[in-house]
Amino acid sequence: MMTIKQIEVTVREIAQGYVNNDEQGVRGYGGQLDIRPPYQREFIYNEKEQQAVITTVLKGYPLNVMYWVKRSDDAECPYEVMDGQQRTLSLCEYVDGKFSYEFKNFFNQPADIQNRILDYPLTIYVCEGEPSEKLEWFKTINIAGKALNEQEINNAIYAGPFVSDAKRHFSKSNCGAYRLGKDLVNGVAIRQDYLKKALEWMSDHETRDGRRQTVVGYMAEHQHDPNANNLWSYFQQVLNWAITNFDMKKFKKIMKGLDWALYYDRYHDKTLDTAEMARQISRLMRDSEIQRQQGIIPYVLTGDERHLDLRAFPDDIKLAVWEQQNHICPHCGKEFDFEFMEGDHITPWRDGGRTVIENCQMLCKECNRRKGAK
Repeated sequence: MMTIKQIEVTVREIAQGYVNNDEQGVRGYGGQLDIRPPYQREFIYNEKEQQAVITTVLKGYPLNVMYWVKRSDDAECPYEVMDGQQRTLSLCEYVDGKFSYEFKNFFNQPADIQNRILDYPLTIYVCEGEPSEKLEWFKTINIAGKALNEQEINNAIYAGPFVSDAKRHFSKSNCGAYRLGKDLVNGVAIRQDYLKKALEWMSDHETRDGRRQTVVGYMAEHQHDPNANNLWSYFQQVLNWAITNFDMKKFKKIMKGLDWALYYDRYHDKTLDTAEMARQISRLMRDSEIQRQQGIIPYVLTGDERHLDLRAFPDDIKLAVWEQQNHICPHCGKEFDFEFMEGDHITPWRDGGRTVIENCQMLCKECNRRKGAK
């Protein structure tokens, strides 16, 4: 059962053992608190916001309540800041001499001012409980300030050796996932977009293998794994397959953001004719009928025209043809109002048909669906 207890901690205690580096992230409270875990976004208050925190403390005004989470017993660091990260960072950075307040570094302040800051009490709520209970609580409190995104909340809920190792690969500014996938995956590593994508791909992969899986389910199942090697290995396999089979120099602009894991799972054990695919892709990229160029590679792999968002007949052409046909569907011979008919390519796009009036016929919706199903 989840418990939430209130504690009071001074700035002095928080700042004890303060470190800020790439390996450990940002820690304080004698090394017991992840102020900003290594896998979380590298964001900090701007100067005006930092100054406001110090002003609040010096005037003795109350800072808003902060929230910590108590991690599982095998977590490397027992506590994590869930809400109040930037206020905590601002206090520790000032005490550590990283910025000035009213042109004064902390170490240049009189002793009484230093002690006023160090002895300032912070009100903390510490949450401990089951992952599902924490998740509900975090979503409730995550409504103000620099809100955490869904993946950052999941990282906190399922903190442990798996997430700690995964962040090395997926969550730093120049991490391995970014270097490999910057031209293939959307998002920003420090906002957890690469980790989220890797987890989505892995959970979809396991679902396709017959195990219904979700991102949260996968994280819960592997929370206590000693590393994230399987996740990192699969991510690399997927992207290396994409890079091997498609010319990044020629097709880069249509490759980013595709569901590469889906196509890897379907086709990685097949020998693809990469030269022929490249010729098809080059031709299709010059086809003005295709409205969604990012669908070209999925179409070449699957043959499904729905990926392409082919040009539809505009209303002026459809109205003109409808009048020419005297409102009659040429397939079933029945008369229909305009809104119950659809523009159809007489010669399909795949056979060279264009979206021009000479290639348009108006079919009733039922006949058009029947034709499209053939």
